[in-house]
Amino acid sequence: MKKVKNIYKETSALVWKEDSLYVARSLEVEVASQGKTKIEALTNLKEALELYFEKELPAPKLFPYKDLSLEKLNIAYA
Repeated sequence: MKKVKNIYKETSALVWKEDSLYVARSLEVEVASQGKTKIEALTNLKEALELYFEKELPAPKLFPYKDLSLEKLNIAYA
C-alpha cells in the first residue's frame, strides 16, 4: 500500500442532515460522504479522504481562509 501523501495535519468538515441521511463535506478538498448518523458520515468521510490522498495527485489548492467558523444567528423579525 502506498504511503498517504496528506499535506493536512487535520481537516474541517461541515455536516448536515439531508432527508434521512447525514452529509459530511471536507472544507479543504472537494470530498464528501454520507451516513445514517453524524458519526457514520464522518467515519465515511475519513475513509474517503484517505483514499483521496492515496492517489498520486498534485497537492490540492490550500483552503484560503484561516480562521473560519460556522455560527448560528438568532434574528428577530419586525
